[in-house]
Amino acid sequence: MNLKKALLIFSFFTICIIAFLYGLSPRWFFETFLLDSQPPSVDQSHILRAVMMLYVALGLFWLWSAFSDKYRDTGILVLCIFCGDLVARRILSMIVDGMPSPLLVLYIAMELSLVPVCVWLLLREG
Repeated sequence: MNLKKALLIFSFFTICIIAFLYGLSPRWFFETFLLDSQPPSVDQSHILRAVMMLYVALGLFWLWSAFSDKYRDTGILVLCIFCGDLVARRILSMIVDGMPSPLLVLYIAMELSLVPVCVWLLLREG
Protein backbone atom coordinates (compact mmCIF):
# COMPACT_ATOMS: atom_id res chain seq x y z
CA MET A 1 0.00 0.00 0.00
CA ASN A 2 1.17 3.53 -0.78
CA LEU A 3 2.68 5.20 2.34
CA LYS A 4 0.68 8.41 1.82
CA LYS A 5 -2.54 6.45 1.49
CA ALA A 6 -1.76 4.40 4.61
CA LEU A 7 -0.97 7.53 6.66
CA LEU A 8 -4.17 9.24 5.58
CA ILE A 9 -6.29 6.19 6.45
CA PHE A 10 -4.51 5.83 9.81
CA SER A 11 -5.02 9.56 10.49
CA PHE A 12 -8.73 9.28 9.70
CA PHE A 13 -9.23 6.53 12.27
CA THR A 14 -7.01 8.23 14.85
CA ILE A 15 -8.70 11.64 14.63
CA CYS A 16 -12.17 10.07 14.77
CA ILE A 17 -11.29 8.06 17.89
CA ILE A 18 -9.86 11.15 19.58
CA ALA A 19 -12.85 13.27 18.56
CA PHE A 20 -15.39 10.71 19.76
CA LEU A 21 -13.52 10.22 23.05
CA TYR A 22 -14.11 13.78 24.16
CA GLY A 23 -17.08 14.78 22.05
CA LEU A 24 -19.59 12.02 22.72
CA SER A 25 -19.36 12.36 26.50
CA PRO A 26 -17.32 15.39 27.56
CA ARG A 27 -18.07 14.78 31.26
CA TRP A 28 -16.69 11.22 31.06
CA PHE A 29 -13.60 12.44 29.16
CA PHE A 30 -12.86 15.15 31.74
CA GLU A 31 -13.33 12.76 34.68
CA THR A 32 -11.31 9.95 33.08
CA PHE A 33 -8.37 11.67 31.39
CA LEU A 34 -7.92 15.24 32.63
CA LEU A 35 -6.26 15.82 35.98
CA ASP A 36 -7.69 18.39 38.41
CA SER A 37 -10.53 19.45 36.12
CA GLN A 38 -14.11 20.44 36.77
CA PRO A 39 -16.88 18.74 34.79
CA PRO A 40 -17.53 20.78 31.65
CA SER A 41 -20.38 23.27 31.59
CA VAL A 42 -23.16 23.00 29.01
CA ASP A 43 -21.39 25.60 26.86
CA GLN A 44 -18.06 23.76 27.06
CA SER A 45 -19.74 20.47 26.14
CA HIS A 46 -21.40 22.22 23.20
CA ILE A 47 -18.01 23.53 22.00
CA LEU A 48 -16.37 20.10 22.40
CA ARG A 49 -19.11 18.43 20.37
CA ALA A 50 -18.78 21.05 17.63
CA VAL A 51 -15.00 20.53 17.53
CA MET A 52 -15.61 16.77 17.47
CA MET A 53 -17.58 17.16 14.25
CA LEU A 54 -14.92 19.45 12.75
CA TYR A 55 -12.34 16.73 13.45
CA VAL A 56 -14.59 14.07 11.91
CA ALA A 57 -15.10 16.23 8.82
CA LEU A 58 -11.34 16.73 8.49
CA GLY A 59 -10.84 12.99 8.98
CA LEU A 60 -13.34 12.29 6.21
CA PHE A 61 -11.35 14.56 3.92
CA TRP A 62 -8.19 12.58 4.75
CA LEU A 63 -10.01 9.32 4.05
CA TRP A 64 -11.31 10.66 0.74
CA SER A 65 -7.81 11.97 -0.12
CA ALA A 66 -6.34 8.54 0.55
CA PHE A 67 -8.38 7.10 -2.30
CA SER A 68 -7.96 10.05 -4.68
CA ASP A 69 -4.70 10.29 -6.62
CA LYS A 70 -5.54 13.91 -7.41
CA TYR A 71 -5.93 14.98 -3.76
CA ARG A 72 -3.56 12.64 -1.92
CA ASP A 73 -0.77 15.22 -1.63
CA THR A 74 -3.29 17.85 -0.57
CA GLY A 75 -4.50 15.52 2.16
CA ILE A 76 -0.93 15.05 3.41
CA LEU A 77 -0.34 18.82 3.31
CA VAL A 78 -3.53 19.49 5.29
CA LEU A 79 -2.52 16.80 7.81
CA CYS A 80 0.90 18.45 8.17
CA ILE A 81 -0.60 21.91 8.69
CA PHE A 82 -3.22 20.57 11.12
CA CYS A 83 -0.66 18.73 13.27
CA GLY A 84 1.90 21.54 13.06
CA ASP A 85 -0.64 24.13 14.14
CA LEU A 86 -1.97 22.01 17.00
CA VAL A 87 1.49 21.15 18.33
CA ALA A 88 2.62 24.80 18.15
CA ARG A 89 -0.45 25.92 20.09
CA ARG A 90 -0.07 23.12 22.64
CA ILE A 91 3.59 23.99 23.23
CA LEU A 92 2.67 27.66 23.62
CA SER A 93 0.02 26.61 26.13
CA MET A 94 2.59 24.57 28.05
CA ILE A 95 4.85 27.63 28.26
CA VAL A 96 2.03 29.95 29.33
CA ASP A 97 -0.16 27.60 31.40
CA GLY A 98 2.16 24.79 32.55
CA MET A 99 2.11 21.03 32.01
CA PRO A 100 -1.17 19.50 30.91
CA SER A 101 -2.57 16.07 31.74
CA PRO A 102 -0.58 13.05 30.46
CA LEU A 103 -3.04 12.34 27.62
CA LEU A 104 -2.54 15.84 26.25
CA VAL A 105 1.25 15.39 26.41
CA LEU A 106 0.76 12.20 24.38
CA TYR A 107 -1.19 14.25 21.80
CA ILE A 108 1.79 16.64 21.58
CA ALA A 109 4.14 13.75 20.88
CA MET A 110 1.81 12.29 18.25
CA GLU A 111 1.31 15.60 16.46
CA LEU A 112 4.99 16.52 16.63
CA SER A 113 6.01 13.15 15.16
CA LEU A 114 3.63 13.48 12.21
CA VAL A 115 4.93 16.81 10.91
CA PRO A 116 8.34 15.54 9.70
CA VAL A 117 6.73 12.36 8.35
CA CYS A 118 4.31 14.45 6.27
CA VAL A 119 7.10 16.72 5.01
CA TRP A 120 9.20 13.67 4.09
CA LEU A 121 6.29 12.09 2.22
CA LEU A 122 5.65 15.30 0.29
CA LEU A 123 9.32 15.81 -0.66
CA ARG A 124 10.24 12.27 -1.66
CA GLU A 125 10.00 11.10 -5.23
CA GLY A 126 7.15 8.86 -6.33
